[in-house]
Amino acid sequence: MKQVMIPIREAIIVEGIYDKMKLEQLVDTVIFPTNGFAIFKDKERMDAIRQLAEKRGIILLTDSDRAGFRIRSYIQSCIPKEQVRHAYIPEIPGREKRKITPGREGLLGVEGVPDEILLQALQNAGYRAAGKKSERLITKQDLYRDGFTGKQDSRLLRSRLLKELGLPSRLSANAMLDMLNALFAYEEYRTFLDGFLSRQNSSRNFSV
Repeated sequence: MKQVMIPIREAIIVEGIYDKMKLEQLVDTVIFPTNGFAIFKDKERMDAIRQLAEKRGIILLTDSDRAGFRIRSYIQSCIPKEQVRHAYIPEIPGREKRKITPGREGLLGVEGVPDEILLQALQNAGYRAAGKKSERLITKQDLYRDGFTGKQDSRLLRSRLLKELGLPSRLSANAMLDMLNALFAYEEYRTFLDGFLSRQNSSRNFSV
């Protein structure tokens, strides 16, 4: 039986891509990885987290080891308190299946914790349930039509859009789509895009 996805209003901030993959099977929301300690020096990624926090609020869900708490503490120090919720997993000894040896402290991380414990942690954090989305979402077809995928200069146009939004330049097209839907309603996106494309055309540095 297919897992019923729980719709959550807040974006969830995790440490790594495997944490993101785990949560994507359980909840319907934006899940944004810090890439571990890289967040300490990645201004673009931190700016993206700030935008998510301002737009919809964030839930911090890091590992229960010392490294996880360092990352949590750093992000918390950069975001207004009222925009942050905390989800904590218990200290469970073990190692993830993909790893040969346990982590330094011998504890399971987010990716290795049972589903029911993760869901309980999110519930304890007091997440807000997202209502059914009646508005039109931005789709992959929109990105293609607007020149962000499938065209000769799509990568360059995406990089310019990401720069204007203050988002990491290394985001894939799929990750960019997630962020656009997190930051904009469809009509807001169209209005923003009209201005963005107009600025690109007027600069004479790029044509679409």
